[in-house]
Amino acid sequence: MSLFKRGNVWWVGFKAPDGRRIRRSTGTGDPEQAQEYHDRLKAELWRVNRLKERPRRRWQEAVVKWLKETDHKRTHEKDKEILRWLDRYLGGKWLDEIDREIVDAIAEAKAEQSSKATANRYLALLRAVLRRAAFDWEWLDRIPRVRLFPASKRRVRWISREQFEALCAILPVHQAAMARFAVATGLRQRNVCRLQWSQVDLERRVAWIHPDEAKAGKAIAVALNAEALEVLNGQLGQHEHYVFVFQGEAVWQVNTKAWRRAVQVAGLADFRWHDLRHTWASWHVQAGTPLNVLQEMGGWESVEMVRRYAHLSAEHLLTHAERIARHVTNLAQSRAL
Repeated sequence: MSLFKRGNVWWVGFKAPDGRRIRRSTGTGDPEQAQEYHDRLKAELWRVNRLKERPRRRWQEAVVKWLKETDHKRTHEKDKEILRWLDRYLGGKWLDEIDREIVDAIAEAKAEQSSKATANRYLALLRAVLRRAAFDWEWLDRIPRVRLFPASKRRVRWISREQFEALCAILPVHQAAMARFAVATGLRQRNVCRLQWSQVDLERRVAWIHPDEAKAGKAIAVALNAEALEVLNGQLGQHEHYVFVFQGEAVWQVNTKAWRRAVQVAGLADFRWHDLRHTWASWHVQAGTPLNVLQEMGGWESVEMVRRYAHLSAEHLLTHAERIARHVTNLAQSRAL
């Protein structure tokens, strides 16, 4: 029998034109909808076999294949989260039904729910799945253009040494130690929280971040200056594995009520933990650290990421700036004569 019921759901079962045995759930308990699904599926399989048409694929099929092929990505769990959210708009749709109108609706909904920057991350993943479906898997002849929102160029937020000391004086002891280590090394929040003693060599004054822990996917060598060493020495003996702990347990989150209160009391408007990294980079540039060296120290994949701090150091331009000053002085003297 082509249609049969399992529980409350109708299933189809028949032999395809190419000899394969087909057995699938229709996903419905309505006999009329189940019959319609059966007829459509049979007709599609006939066209694929006899007319050599490309079989239609659903969005969920692309999602399953994408997740299987990208399970090595460091952002795999985040991809799952994004794809679950996209399912409310794309679940059950055929890939060739996803058009510009649907994409625009997704973009507007996510931007309104969170921010344009967050919406761009969701749109980028949607675009990546569609591109792979079209160009790698050859499931589609064409895909809609997925336009991202223009990226806003935010001002680099950093604080002075005096402001930083005021902040540390308010923070709990364990968070102050982590903040001092962050501005001494430039490490990201995740790398500071999860740093283990096996990644530290106090004698050689180095630490390292493994490739699978780095944002760019490349190992980072961390030079430990005097301030970083002072912090590490203060953490010795507190935990067998992890460097930074609170009440004997590893610290996994720093954006706590205590952090937000300290920022507020210190009068630091719009200051996040990640801005400690901006502060570290800004201090380095102002101290004369070359941008290419800063790029390596910070583990940035592109020099463009480091150019955000270039405006904080103009000493190398002074020689050129003085040229016009001398020209103006000579011109004034010649007119006086």
